[in-house]
Amino acid sequence: MVERQYVGGTCINVACIPTKSLVASARWIRDARTDSLFGVSGTQDATINLSALRAHKEGIVGAMVDAHEKMFSAPGLDFIRGEAQFIADKTVEVATEDGNSRTITADRILVNLGSRPLLPPIDGLADSGAWTSEDILRLERIPETLTIIGGGYIGVEFAQIMADFGSKVTLIADTEHIFPREDADAAAEVAAGLKDSGVQILYSVRAEKVTGHVGEAADSVSVHLSDGTQVHSAALLVATGRVPNTDQVGLEAAGIDVDDRGMIIVDQYQRTSADGVWAAGDSADTPMFTHASWHDFRVIRAQFDDEDTQFRSTTGRNIPYAVFTAVELARIGLSEKEAVESGLAVRIAKIPANAIPRAKAMRVQHGLWKAIVDEHTDKILGVNLVGPQSGEVFAVIHFGFQMPEEKSP
Repeated sequence: MVERQYVGGTCINVACIPTKSLVASARWIRDARTDSLFGVSGTQDATINLSALRAHKEGIVGAMVDAHEKMFSAPGLDFIRGEAQFIADKTVEVATEDGNSRTITADRILVNLGSRPLLPPIDGLADSGAWTSEDILRLERIPETLTIIGGGYIGVEFAQIMADFGSKVTLIADTEHIFPREDADAAAEVAAGLKDSGVQILYSVRAEKVTGHVGEAADSVSVHLSDGTQVHSAALLVATGRVPNTDQVGLEAAGIDVDDRGMIIVDQYQRTSADGVWAAGDSADTPMFTHASWHDFRVIRAQFDDEDTQFRSTTGRNIPYAVFTAVELARIGLSEKEAVESGLAVRIAKIPANAIPRAKAMRVQHGLWKAIVDEHTDKILGVNLVGPQSGEVFAVIHFGFQMPEEKSP
């Protein structure tokens, strides 16, 4: 095994785990500030202790990294820190971190390269000191004002976190609603929760130019928009997606094909165009979730163990996911928009979240529960839960999706 940067991967070090530790802190302070609604007084002026927050985050990450390093030191595993590059078919050259070089040849190779934040070619952005979704995890201060470029999952989740921490947040979305992959009604419920948290969302505008530099003043950096207006803030976060780490590793030397986005092309068994080479995770165009990468691994492991592959492939898999905002969003399967665009005739079952008695007790204002059903077969094609604790409730929905379909007698 060769690792060039993060032991344990992106999730543990600079994505899921540190982000969710911030989500947890944000939720605690958000709840504290609204406790008076439930008869609890004295917590409305709760503030963030940034050093304690960072210690909480770094302690969790450090413990998980240590556990992985211990696992990788097990007998029978040759773990190498360094940069690997294909130099021929099934042959890799590794520049180790101690300055040496090793050439490794293997009959079977698994490529799991991960991804990195995308920095779009916006004039002046590179010189502005803008943060990426990885930079903001090393937070040293809570900016008074923050502009976020990107209305997708990453941008929206950080908008919620930073608003809860006390920043005045402006979110720039170049689409008609946040979460362009989601249905407009679901996205609107999350947006309403963001608005309640003080987040300003600008729709259907593009960031065309950035001037100034991230600093202490409220107008340190300016984003010039396609409608002629400007947004000024102390800090700027770019959350416009991620790109695969497939450049500069010599994939072409091994005959491994990539698409026009740099994603490694694989089949339903995660096999690449090169015989004996498999790819998994973000760089193989797998949905960028750890549980999806784990499924990639199971598919590949079955082949390594000579199992019957008919039971292990990515064909037809449904990947559940959640966004941990104040009004959480969780989904599996098709959205209404995706089903209609696929030519399916569908029925929609939908109720507002605040119609649910438990939600009333929690003073829930925003959210919906929605199912997309095939009109002809009654098969549930997709489910979307939007509202508090949707990420937890959704486990039951996911379980249902794993059950075999009942057959009529």
